[in-house]
Amino acid sequence: MGDISKDINSKFPNAKVKALINIIYTANWVNNIQNEFFKPFGISPQQFNILRILRGAGEPISVQTIKERMLERSPNTTRLMDKLCAKNLIDRLPCPGDRRVVHIEITISGLQLLDDISKDLNQDLLENLTEDEASQLSDLLDKIR
Repeated sequence: MGDISKDINSKFPNAKVKALINIIYTANWVNNIQNEFFKPFGISPQQFNILRILRGAGEPISVQTIKERMLERSPNTTRLMDKLCAKNLIDRLPCPGDRRVVHIEITISGLQLLDDISKDLNQDLLENLTEDEASQLSDLLDKIR
């Protein structure tokens, strides 16, 4: 089991500072693992998130709705969608009621990619936690926000 003090060879003035540093360190650790996992699929974790949002919506939705539902709110959502569109994983559809609004839908290729990823997405980053511990961790993270 890891110990942030040993991992980064540092001492902390109090438990709250240690916890905050640990959250940042762990978030970066998870990010790095995700980036490496998605690399062979040719997408980023943020693009994966967009595809999952679209699959879950079950119908074309606006770019604004996608932005609101993203785990990592990013100012470059349009650029992320440009790349997904270039890979034929999503389609842009004009909104019949408002020409300024564009709806996005996932393509068959996008759904297939999600299926392929699901087959490999079995690495459990929280395998050292029990269900109760995972629930407690989630509650504590909610409490911080």
